[in-house]
Amino acid sequence: MTGFSSSAQAMSLVAFTAVATVTLLLCVMTGPDRDDLDEFYTGYGSLSPMRNGLAIAGDYISAATVLGTGGVIALAGYDGVVLALSTALSLMLLMFLLAEPLRNAGRFTMGDALTRRAPGRAVRNTACAVTIVALLPLMLVQLAGAGDLLAFVLGFSGDSLKTGCIIGLGALMISYAAIGGMKGTALIQILKIVMLLGSGAVVAALVLNRFDWDPGALLDSAAADSGAGAAYLHSGLQFAGGASPRLDMVTSELTVVLGGACLPHVTMRMYTARSARQVRRSLSWAVSCAALFVLIISVIGFGATALVGRDAVAAGDPQGNTAYLLGSRAALGTGVSTAETLLFTTVTTAIFLTLLASVAGMILACANSLAHDVFAHSRLIRGRRRGDTLSPRHEMLLARLSALAVGGPAVLLATLTQHRSLQPLVTLSFCLGASAIAPALVYSLFWRRYTRAGLLATLIGGTLTVLVLMPGTNLVSGSPAAAFPDVDVNWFPFTTTGIVSIPLGFAYGWLGTVVSGRRKADEQRRQYEAVEGWILAGAVRRGR
Repeated sequence: MTGFSSSAQAMSLVAFTAVATVTLLLCVMTGPDRDDLDEFYTGYGSLSPMRNGLAIAGDYISAATVLGTGGVIALAGYDGVVLALSTALSLMLLMFLLAEPLRNAGRFTMGDALTRRAPGRAVRNTACAVTIVALLPLMLVQLAGAGDLLAFVLGFSGDSLKTGCIIGLGALMISYAAIGGMKGTALIQILKIVMLLGSGAVVAALVLNRFDWDPGALLDSAAADSGAGAAYLHSGLQFAGGASPRLDMVTSELTVVLGGACLPHVTMRMYTARSARQVRRSLSWAVSCAALFVLIISVIGFGATALVGRDAVAAGDPQGNTAYLLGSRAALGTGVSTAETLLFTTVTTAIFLTLLASVAGMILACANSLAHDVFAHSRLIRGRRRGDTLSPRHEMLLARLSALAVGGPAVLLATLTQHRSLQPLVTLSFCLGASAIAPALVYSLFWRRYTRAGLLATLIGGTLTVLVLMPGTNLVSGSPAAAFPDVDVNWFPFTTTGIVSIPLGFAYGWLGTVVSGRRKADEQRRQYEAVEGWILAGAVRRGR
């Protein structure tokens, strides 16, 4: 039982169906022509800075972020707020450090940006592999979450119904990416972020109104109902069972800061801006949305604990993923009017649309990389030898088929993992972003002597280090909330791998460059100096 009225459930079902229909129609109407690659990959840079910024925020604030962060705030208090602030700080880091050089260096994908410095098929193939490995876990989390959301809101519990929801919604998400391309998915992201922040702001205001607009009273009530007392409002509660709670917390937040905004489905939005000035303005809007989200999720998270109680939040989901919906429902009170039912329907629809849009953006990023970096460039190399080339129409077809090739297995895996704790998958994606992608981008954009061997060492070494360490964390085994609670292979003493894998990711790049030899490094420095003006200042936007 969810505690939601039959009228709220009926309105939510109607709203879910309407949103799915309208958004698919939007993708069909705004989808690119069959032979227009720039429109499919970048939308021709036709979005204004405000709309592009909203799309960036939509890609960045995924359903895992909304539900997971709200749950951590509800269950762990202060630590959850720090996590929320870390997500906003990550986007600010992207804005001030990487956004402009990334936009200048790239064209369609992360592989384009990396091969500006180190051309070669191996770099493109590796970049594609890392893109898929980093985003697939997040896709699984949100596909499985889509089934759980519908079950929680609509009041059914059958596994077959959940599996059917995952398959149906997965097909819809694949259609978004394949039909709409960059512009179609951007419009869905804009609609999603407006609904999410708008409905969330109203619910946050209702929560504060329940406590006479006194944030102190809200925090005191949340602490009293948390079961942890004063510790709820101090750091360390989330990691209290670990060997070094404070160090574990710092490591986790560092992983979020470095990894969150470097994930490929976020960085691909940098290539849609027409100029460096536009990308700055776009990210200003995105950071503003992220800051507003932090305020909203903090109020609703604390409100869930204060109004419902920690035990009820944990009963809904051990990780607290239902806290956002429980807090929204509790803010409306016991006697719910038609207007309040409509508001709750808007909240659930915003979460539903967040799930759809987030996965569609990730499928698009993976499909673009697979089609452009692997298939198209492999065909281009062979075509030059035979005297023919890959037509834009064929590459467009490859991109759409790639969306199916990525999304299909993701849907299948989501049906198999839906009954497990999915927190390790979220952490895995952020660790890969922080340990492999972030060092590769920083070195490629700013280090003159960085070589191809160093780049491959960073991407491959950072990824393998995370994949080796992650199974040893307590998120995978050794605790009741782990993915495999009945197994104990917990040998790594931290929740995330960042304390080891992030320094190693940078070290691999340095070591690979040193091993390449001084002559290779000097050659790479001269090549970098030839494109330095394009990368750092945007002097020329060279096509590929």
